Amino acid sequence: MTQHASLTPERWSAFTLDQQILMIGNEMNRGKWLIERGNTVELKRSYERVLRLMDLTLEVQERRGLRRELTLWRGVIEELYIQPEPGQTQHAAAFRVLLLLTPEAAKQIPYVLPQPSPAKR
Repeated sequence: MTQHASLTPERWSAFTLDQQILMIGNEMNRGKWLIERGNTVELKRSYERVLRLMDLTLEVQERRGLRRELTLWRGVIEELYIQPEPGQTQHAAAFRVLLLLTPEAAKQIPYVLPQPSPAKR
């Protein structure tokens, strides 16, 4: 049973979309650190929590276009979940796309996903 298994759609719908995305982002941030530490067992659990929260978000989301985008993003996480050792680059790219889903969440990108250094010429 995942950490969020008892979270109901009614409770989840009380949060704004910004809050929902940021809470999913918090779990993705945890996953980033787990990848860096090579802890694939806990990373899988983190992805399970991400998928659970995304399922709740999809269940309570009324906007069709946004549901489509969220479903596509969920598929990316499913792909990361089944990889034996998900890469940091793929995880970071998925994390960035998630945060770009709302303007409020996008403000967190510089803090959790610093820009790579420009290539030297």
